[in-house]
This record gives sequence, C-alpha cells and structure tokens, in this order.
Amino acid sequence: MARGGRKYPLIVYRHLLNRWWTPMFAIGLVLFWLASQDYADPSIRLLGRWRFLAGTGILAILTGLFFLLLRQVAYVQPHRSYLKVVTPFLRFNISYKRLIKTTTAEMHQLFPPRSMSGWVREMFEPLASQTALVLELKSDPLPRWVLRLFLSRFFFKDKTPHLVILVRDWLGLSTEIDSFRTGSGTPGNPARERRNDSILSRLPPK
Repeated sequence: MARGGRKYPLIVYRHLLNRWWTPMFAIGLVLFWLASQDYADPSIRLLGRWRFLAGTGILAILTGLFFLLLRQVAYVQPHRSYLKVVTPFLRFNISYKRLIKTTTAEMHQLFPPRSMSGWVREMFEPLASQTALVLELKSDPLPRWVLRLFLSRFFFKDKTPHLVILVRDWLGLSTEIDSFRTGSGTPGNPARERRNDSILSRLPPK
C-alpha cells in the first residue's frame, strides 16, 4: 500500500540555499589555497597562520555542504488525509479537513516587488514569474508565530490562514491533493482496490 504521493521540492528553499552553499564552498577553497601558500613559506609557517586559515576553510566548506544537503529536505508530499510539509527546521501536517480550497497565482501577484527592499527584491526576482499554489485554510496548522519563525516570508501573502506553496510541478501537486481529498484515483485507494479485486475474482482460472 502506498504511503503517500510524490515529494515536491520547495523551490523557495532551494533558491535561498543555492545563494549560500556555492559562495561558502568557494570561500573555503580560497582559504585552503592561502593556507597552502603560508605553509610553503618556511618564514611564515612558523607563525601558524596557516592553521587558522585551514581550519576556517574546513568550516566554510562544511557549512556549504550542509546548505547543499538541506536543499534535499525541503518538500511537500500529499498523503491520504493530510499534506506533509517538510523544511530544514520544521515539519508539520495540514489536514485536508482544514483545507478550504486551493488557488493559483504568480508570485509577483502575491508578493509585489515594489513593497520589498532592494536586496530582498533582487533575491525574489528569479521567483517572481513562477506559479504558486495557495492553500486557503480554516485555521493555521500551527501557531502563526511558529510558522513565521521557521518558514520563509514567501509562504505568507497576508495575515489570513493560508500557505503559499511554490513547487515546479504545481499542477501535479494540485491534482494529487484533489485526488487524495476526494479519494478517487489515489495510489492505494481502498475503494479502487476493492473494485479491482472484484473484477479479478470474476475472471476464470487458467
């Protein structure tokens, strides 16, 4: 029996972490190169500065790799009775009973760039033309302050109970959510399995 639907990576986290892991990795390599230059010069090696540079370089590389790995643990996944939301520092479920409806909108409509500061607008620009799925909810799955503490600002368009979900295949996600909510066409659907069993039971034995 299928445990759930597909995992849809959250683009917002991938975008944000992509902006950090590459520079951190590059900084680490540069520091390693500087450490090797100091170590190669006997007059400087004795000062021990190469140890500091090498240690800082290792920390920067590990931080970059950590950010790279975090990209893989940010996703949403539909299940039979709820939608699982997983981020690097918070995971929670949204019951379909809490879900009123799903709508779609382009990100620049939900988050007007003119309302953002310069560096936020620059960071947001690659996301502006992409289509997001908006989950209109009866109530928040967790206290709003907890959600805002651990989730990006681009999950919230206003103060009403909702969640903005940006994934590449928003149509596939919307279809899976609707299928699980209605109980039709879902992987491992019990009613569908019973129908299949009844058909198979009527086939003559070979």
